[in-house]
Amino acid sequence: MKKLVSVVAFFTLMFGIQSSTLAATSHTVTKGDTYWKIASKYGVPVQKLMASNNAKSSYLDIGQKVAVPATTVTSAEKDLLARLVEAEAKGEPYAGKVAVATVVLNRVDSDIFPNSIHAVIYQAGQFTPVSNGEINNPASAESKHAVNEAIAFRGQGNGSLYFYNPSKTSNQWLRTKAVTTTIGNHVFAK
Repeated sequence: MKKLVSVVAFFTLMFGIQSSTLAATSHTVTKGDTYWKIASKYGVPVQKLMASNNAKSSYLDIGQKVAVPATTVTSAEKDLLARLVEAEAKGEPYAGKVAVATVVLNRVDSDIFPNSIHAVIYQAGQFTPVSNGEINNPASAESKHAVNEAIAFRGQGNGSLYFYNPSKTSNQWLRTKAVTTTIGNHVFAK
């Protein structure tokens, strides 16, 4: 047993795995709770939350214990993503903030982009806040919440991989991509 604890401690130190990503938790349902609200609160995909609870419907009973699966997105990744959202979508509607975070998550899940949040955000030439240093500014509570909501939404939606502000870019290549939606000043595309 002591050897197992040492091995776990070693991997935690070596790879920066945070305890919040290793263990699941539970949530006691209160009035007004939905799978969506619970998933958004804990930053886990709603589909994963429902599957972990063998939910055949969205019905929840007050007092019911809901198993919240461990997240694969670390708190450091959430913070980095929230800082990007803050810098890219400051002044945009809340839905636009969620959509910006969703683009990053869609890229992580895509075969044509790097496979981690950090690598997607720091991929050369992709996000202006990385090159101008705004990525280093703290995120607002709203941007942090938008990240959790985007994680809850993960695996659903229209597959946007790009976004741009038409009044701030002259990139013609982006304009050739299929538009999925427009929110505030941002056009989202795939």
